[in-house]
Amino acid sequence: MKALTIHQPWAWAIAQGHKDVENRTWSTSHRGDLLIHAGKTFDDAGYLWIRNEIGLTLPARSGFRRGYLVAIVTLTDCMTECDSQWFTGPYGFVLANPFRFDPIPYRGMPGLFEVSAIQRQTGN
Repeated sequence: MKALTIHQPWAWAIAQGHKDVENRTWSTSHRGDLLIHAGKTFDDAGYLWIRNEIGLTLPARSGFRRGYLVAIVTLTDCMTECDSQWFTGPYGFVLANPFRFDPIPYRGMPGLFEVSAIQRQTGN
């Protein structure tokens, strides 16, 4: 199954069902299930933007899982224009049907990467 690493708190917003578009500088032809991997990087400016512009109540910075698979979504489209408040482009991966599960430690990778069997990993 394909997976995508996303910085926190963006991965949290996707897993919670708030963020319906993930912005990238590259396009993808992948459609279907996509695991969301919460990367180890935390975007402080993104945290403030989500709180102030979107108006969501977020956990404290220390409450975000990092270095874990946290959810599965359906990637339905890749667009260059979109009405979603989350779209900033140049490409937007349109996400639907988020399903959170108990976090699984996993090492992320750049781009879309394959997770053939979910196994707990250590040393992240």
